[in-house]
Amino acid sequence: MNTRMKPTAILQNDITPEGSDYDVVRRAIEKISLDYRDQPSLEVLAEEVGETPTGLQKLFTRWAGLSPKAFLQAVTLDHARRLLDSGMPLLETSFELGMSGPGRLHDLFVTHEAMSPGDYKTRGAGLTIRYGYHISPFGIALIMVTDRGLAGLAFCDAGGERAAFADMSGRWPNATYVEDMSATQPYAARVFDPTQWRADQPLRVVMIGTDFQLRVWEALLRIPMGRACTYSSIAASIGAPSASRAVGAAVGANPMSFVVPCHRALGKSGALTGYHWGLTRKRAILGWEAGQVS
Repeated sequence: MNTRMKPTAILQNDITPEGSDYDVVRRAIEKISLDYRDQPSLEVLAEEVGETPTGLQKLFTRWAGLSPKAFLQAVTLDHARRLLDSGMPLLETSFELGMSGPGRLHDLFVTHEAMSPGDYKTRGAGLTIRYGYHISPFGIALIMVTDRGLAGLAFCDAGGERAAFADMSGRWPNATYVEDMSATQPYAARVFDPTQWRADQPLRVVMIGTDFQLRVWEALLRIPMGRACTYSSIAASIGAPSASRAVGAAVGANPMSFVVPCHRALGKSGALTGYHWGLTRKRAILGWEAGQVS
């Protein structure tokens, strides 16, 4: 039976703190993204977001781990090209960036399992999905969990909660949805806090998709923080070298943003291409990650 979302206290109240860091950072990133060829100065960025240059420098660095100038460098096309695989079979090796071996999937120490194709075909029938909205470094995060682990993570800005829920619940329309922030809070606390990314307590993830989508999402999990892959490289890694477009569609359908790092998939030239939750947010995540590995 379909259970559609009804008005709740969470949706009737703005859970975003007034003047939140991400709101200011988002507007600065939008300016950087539009005008990066002109290399906007700190003063220009500060005027754009209504901050003093010193105030923006401190806030931005606290949020990203990078100064606005360093972030500007991190979102240029040249930087994106440097992130890409340069001939090394990136998805088939142990990586140089702190990877201990192929058993470690990526920086969140994810352990994952997949629902069977039969489960997917039922569109969630018999599945209970608990959900909640939480403040994250990248705006409001809609987190969905089952008794087997994290099943979905979406992003939105204030006022976009219903649309985000409709998008996610439409993927598994026959599931039963229960708002339960007590169930989702531990995942929100864990996912966005690098100090809690521990190998001895891996994050449990359950993937709900087609067989092809699952193969693509598993390939995404093997891209380490601070690196990126092209769609064609991902296609080759799953034994479907001519399926770049289908890979792109599977990347776009990824229900677990950030955790399954679809933001690390780039066009062949290094172009960021599309992102289901907005290119500004994709740039924000890549810049934040650059701050984490720097």
